[in-house]
Amino acid sequence: MARRRFTPRRVKKQEDPINENIKAPEIRLVGENLEEISKVIGTQILSGVYPTKAARQWAEEMGLDLVLISEKAIPPVCKIVDYNKFLYLQKKKQKEIKSKSAKTVIKEIRFGPNTDDHDFDFKLKHAKGFLSDGAKVKVFVHFKGRTIVFKDRGELLLLRFIKELEDYGTAESLPKMEGKRMIVMISPKKK
Repeated sequence: MARRRFTPRRVKKQEDPINENIKAPEIRLVGENLEEISKVIGTQILSGVYPTKAARQWAEEMGLDLVLISEKAIPPVCKIVDYNKFLYLQKKKQKEIKSKSAKTVIKEIRFGPNTDDHDFDFKLKHAKGFLSDGAKVKVFVHFKGRTIVFKDRGELLLLRFIKELEDYGTAESLPKMEGKRMIVMISPKKK
């Protein structure tokens, strides 16, 4: 029976910018842990330019990795850290940035050209809620078959809708025809 290999840590690939894969003769060493490394090695290490071979040796003595941070800088910038921890922190930062970025939500509201007042008020109430929550609202009048002759009714309906939502949002443009639909986008007002 074949044995399964268990590798709890990420296996370092050959192309990863660490240790022996750093080909530059000199590197700029940066990091918060340089004082700790200085104490263990017995040599004063400050942020600055060092031979790659020496930096790699210091990292090895500490049981850490020499990791390339910025390849395009002259000389390339490196840190002495645990590579797996470095990857973990990098992914964590990316998730944090992604979660902080604003996500634009677009809600759609559909009308017919012969929409009644009750339906109009019902959809208006929903649009107010969407705009209050910070979502954009895409409002359109869909023309089926022969209702295309009522374009003016559709435009009046959308203009009335925009007028009713003045306190909650602003129209990005006037209603315009796209195929069998007359569309207008409404953005929420900044708080």
